Amino acid sequence: MSRLPFLFIITGIFGFVMYHAFSLLSLTGWLGDELRGPEGWFHAHLFVLGWATMLAMGAVYQLIHVILQSNIYSLFLGYCHYFLFTIGITGMLYGFIRAEVSWIAGSAALALCGLLFFGWNMAVTLFRASQWNPVTISAACACLYLVLTGLSGLLMGLDFAFGEWRGLHERLFGAHIWMGTLGWFGMLITGFSYKMLPMFYLSHDFSNRLQKVVLMLWNAAVLTGVVAFLTGMKDGLLWFALLLLTAALLFYVYHLEQIQEKQHKSNPGPGIRWSVYVSRAFAAYAVALLIYSAQGTELLLHPRVVLLSGWVYLGGWVSLTILGYASKIVPFLWWTHKYGKMAGRPGTPLMAGMLSEKKVKWGLLAMVTASLLLVSGILINLAEVMMVGGTMLSLISIAYIANIALVFKR
Repeated sequence: MSRLPFLFIITGIFGFVMYHAFSLLSLTGWLGDELRGPEGWFHAHLFVLGWATMLAMGAVYQLIHVILQSNIYSLFLGYCHYFLFTIGITGMLYGFIRAEVSWIAGSAALALCGLLFFGWNMAVTLFRASQWNPVTISAACACLYLVLTGLSGLLMGLDFAFGEWRGLHERLFGAHIWMGTLGWFGMLITGFSYKMLPMFYLSHDFSNRLQKVVLMLWNAAVLTGVVAFLTGMKDGLLWFALLLLTAALLFYVYHLEQIQEKQHKSNPGPGIRWSVYVSRAFAAYAVALLIYSAQGTELLLHPRVVLLSGWVYLGGWVSLTILGYASKIVPFLWWTHKYGKMAGRPGTPLMAGMLSEKKVKWGLLAMVTASLLLVSGILINLAEVMMVGGTMLSLISIAYIANIALVFKR
């Protein structure tokens, strides 16, 4: 097994710890400030790129091999991607702290080069395998949206530096956020879930028709949102994008139920069960938001609604799903790497003993509880509740990820 996925996963774990450590230093006070400033940019990019995207890309490098049963096109490109992206993200974060545009611009260019290597590597790998199904198409779309997110970020940087495109910066910003969150993470999580959930539940003979429905609806939601932001025609069009996304989520959650109905394993692990729970919760939130915003599209763009929705999506569904899957993926990868050739020999540890399911269960439950408290603080706009919930979440999250990181010592 290549060491490449481990580089991304370990770096992502480090980014996760750093994000929560910086949040603790500010007692999560940065959430109540204007997010479009150096401190907000720093925390947002550390969370999205330094943690979630970093670990997700490591998972992609390994899972694409499992899905296609073939090697990636180029390990060399993969290592180039890792070093360029890691150096670029580190430089960007330093630039945000110091508010130095030159650092941000140069480092962002390095990170974008890394993303382009990643996109090319995945594109050639997928086209050479020619195994097109909802899983591989979702992965391809996710990588495409990630690259487009990087390119739109570059255009925003050029506009910020030279200021020649009047009014375009705000439009690019909306499209940048929409593609990077709903496009990259949404397509990746839904697509890989079609492979991982049946694997962990040992489910067979379920219909995959809804996978195609979700794929079409989710892509339609992403593209509609991008058009709404780029054209400035957000009235009505943005709400329609939310309608498409909500429909995709409802079909996705129902499909997860279909997979569970065909299960041959009663206990897939607490991390997998929680990934299903948070998907249901996110679908319920999307329905509530759709009904609330039907009064007027401007309600969707209210700063408090944007902050709440961003946290529910990124801090809730995306982060908790990744953490749940990591509780199964990390032990599996490390056991296979270290003990795979010694399976069955006396003294070889069992894969089930690599990580305590009890600690995973209580860790995720505690994180969900703290997240609900933080979300409640955002909803009622009470800084004290946000501070308590955010502090609890950061402390619990560091303990949880430390438990996963200890797998590498076993």
